[in-house]
Amino acid sequence: MSEEKALPRDEALAILHEHVADENLRRHMLAVEAAMRWYAPKLDGDPDLWGQAGLLHDFDWEIHPTLEGHPKDGVPILRERGVPETVVQAILSHNTAGTGVERSRPIDYALLACDEITGLIIAATFVRPHKDVRQLKVKSVKRNWKDKLFAAGVDREHVAEAAEDFSRECHDGKLELWQHVGNVLEAMKGAAEELELDGRMAG
Repeated sequence: MSEEKALPRDEALAILHEHVADENLRRHMLAVEAAMRWYAPKLDGDPDLWGQAGLLHDFDWEIHPTLEGHPKDGVPILRERGVPETVVQAILSHNTAGTGVERSRPIDYALLACDEITGLIIAATFVRPHKDVRQLKVKSVKRNWKDKLFAAGVDREHVAEAAEDFSRECHDGKLELWQHVGNVLEAMKGAAEELELDGRMAG
């Protein structure tokens, strides 16, 4: 399994663009890709494989928009396109309730931990006048976290639990929630241009 190679990124992006029309969902998937690429080398992972899991994890949400169908019903498409099994299994494990696939590897724990928190960071960027993720601070995200009406679709309890599991399984319990948020924010800052969170939407 360690010999597996990720699909070329342009092929993975083609899968994303073919199945995902919504710009916000595309941005979310690119943000999770950035976070996964950031964590991979810290946990002896392949950045291309980890990034691909982030990039494609929600690729079928528009065609299977239920937790029963997603991503289970989309996985045959991924396999058909040659997406490696390491990536497929990670994607399946980010919705264990719907797929029955448990998280067991660092890539699995990282994917769930990086998933929803990107939504809060993106929302926190959009409400700032600069609309530039590179200018966002963790303390702003923390302030928004406490406001339950802000980005209400982000399940804070789920985010905290996923981060705690990631810390326990992959960081000897030493990764604090807000350290994790800072890491994901740092990763997203590095992808600001592709995420279109580089200030271009200001004004």
